[in-house]
Amino acid sequence: MNPYSYVFFLIPFAVYLLVVLALMLNRKARLKRIMTATRAMSIDTFLSKRKMHQLDNKAGIYILHNKTKDMYYVGQGDYVISRAFKHFSGAGQGDVYADYKFGDRFTIKIIYLRGSGFFRLNSLEKTAIEILDAYDYGYNKTHGNK
Repeated sequence: MNPYSYVFFLIPFAVYLLVVLALMLNRKARLKRIMTATRAMSIDTFLSKRKMHQLDNKAGIYILHNKTKDMYYVGQGDYVISRAFKHFSGAGQGDVYADYKFGDRFTIKIIYLRGSGFFRLNSLEKTAIEILDAYDYGYNKTHGNK
């Protein structure tokens, strides 16, 4: 076998890997911009808007920020508003609820899947957890769903 025949395989493969890496970095940078541009609301505002049905309950992620401890929790849901609400009714992540009940101040950001640049909730959530370091220094117990 000709040793140069491997080159014809490796070059397109290397180009493919570079394109995939560039797209992944672009999505991460885009998510950072979206996260920065999205206004955080207090939990009281969130709960009242939920009650008044002023928030779209569609697929997305939510970012809970414990302002008192500067810790994050990132979650996802096909009905993101309903899912996020569970954390403040005692049916969500236990540490978040305990801190909330003990008086820590929280804010929430909602980022919808549509318009995020991502095609799957799992990858959107995983990237947000990575950006916010919510696994190592926050409430998330995993790096995101598989």
